[in-house]
Amino acid sequence: MKKGLLLLRVSLMVLLPILAAGCLNPKIKLFTDETDPLQEFTLEGAGAEKVLVIPVEGFLSDQSRGGVLRRHPGAVQALVSQIRKAEKDKKIRAVVLKVNSPGGTVTASDILHHELMRYKTENGVTIVAVMMDVAASGGYYIALPADHIVAHPTSLTGSVGVIFAAPRLSGLMDKVGVDVHVVKSGRNKDMGSPFRETTPEENALFQDIIGELAGRFYDRVLESRTLSAESMAEVRTARIFTADQALQLGLVDEVGYLSDALEAARRAAGIAPDSRVVIYRRTAYPDDTVYNIHSGSSGRTPALVDTGLSDWLPRLDAGFYYLWPAALPAE
Repeated sequence: MKKGLLLLRVSLMVLLPILAAGCLNPKIKLFTDETDPLQEFTLEGAGAEKVLVIPVEGFLSDQSRGGVLRRHPGAVQALVSQIRKAEKDKKIRAVVLKVNSPGGTVTASDILHHELMRYKTENGVTIVAVMMDVAASGGYYIALPADHIVAHPTSLTGSVGVIFAAPRLSGLMDKVGVDVHVVKSGRNKDMGSPFRETTPEENALFQDIIGELAGRFYDRVLESRTLSAESMAEVRTARIFTADQALQLGLVDEVGYLSDALEAARRAAGIAPDSRVVIYRRTAYPDDTVYNIHSGSSGRTPALVDTGLSDWLPRLDAGFYYLWPAALPAE
């Protein structure tokens, strides 16, 4: 016990002056973080032409993620920054988008889809998407620009549709005897308010919006995939599918592994089997592989207490989502 306390005191004596110096002089950096430029690292291969791996992990949002010492960029900034860097390198002939996401906001999903389509069209680059644990709802939406979609044998995908989520506080407020006085310019000005029940008229209005946003999702699926009327009817139920079920419906092209996705990318791009597989990170990792999920945020500043909630548990503010909520971890 005494030895542990002594070690703690010595550690504090060493760290506190360094932390103080970092606070007084912001140019002194203790850790690699998102302000450092992305660097290219080779994971395998030795050829001149390249396949770029871009991991997309977690909730899709254009909002930054929380951190104890600093904020971290959201999924939109993380992916678009890698696309911008890739555009400057003409040796990149293919991209493997490694998706492990239950989706996210409608807007973030749509921005990522747009950016991937623009990059592919303007640069003539092949895109192969590979699904890991989950590529559902918005996670599937961002895979649609791909020329070829590979689902891991144990992947879950689908959930093609929209959900409106809003907090509801009216029951709690009744219990504690609190009320909110609202003065409004029109009867629907406060529709979706957490302080009262939603009216039938408001529910109908929300359903109209959901129908329009869901229709946008369906259009993207039909633009990118060749589905029968029966398959599309099943997809519209917004259920999730296993990899084999998705293959039978036509939502994916192949059930396989990450190595199969890399091979498909090289083959579709018409480049050599020994073409280099590269990734953008902000710090080097020993014995690095394509299974390392750290990319744009690889140099994440260590939190003093890190529960992982900032990465996986979005606030789910009131809004419309291309999201499979069940895939959000409960921890």
